[in-house]
Amino acid sequence: MSEAEQSFGITLEQVSDYEFRVRFDGTAIPDLITDETSPLGGDAGPNPTHLIATAVANCLAASLLFALRKYKNSPGTIGAKAKLSMARNEHGRLRVTHIGVDLQLADKAEVLAHLDRALAQFEDFCIATQSVRQGIKVDVSVHDGEGKLLPLPEAG
Repeated sequence: MSEAEQSFGITLEQVSDYEFRVRFDGTAIPDLITDETSPLGGDAGPNPTHLIATAVANCLAASLLFALRKYKNSPGTIGAKAKLSMARNEHGRLRVTHIGVDLQLADKAEVLAHLDRALAQFEDFCIATQSVRQGIKVDVSVHDGEGKLLPLPEAG
């Protein structure tokens, strides 16, 4: 592995049926329980598809916070909602086809310094979203503290 490459590991252990315990190797991160939704599983935790939506939304929110702070802003709380869509492929198997993420700023756009610059670059910081985008359509919108939809440059 080159100096620029990074890696991490997880360990998955079946608890029962479709319920698994996820351990994040070499970290103090608490274990996570995952499970399939009923009727297949018991709904004891998020399923892998829920985790995909969570990863994309969380990454975008954190990336937006990073970009805003880069320009010396101290933004209020950032929220995110994600909607994941699935459809059957040509073999009848369900696949994720789209993730829509709406990010909500607590502040009015006018009080955030260099907001246009932050909005132009925050998606590029997001490892999860940019990786997922290679196979799944991801749309993003950002609203300020007054609910105003903020313009984003075209994703590149």
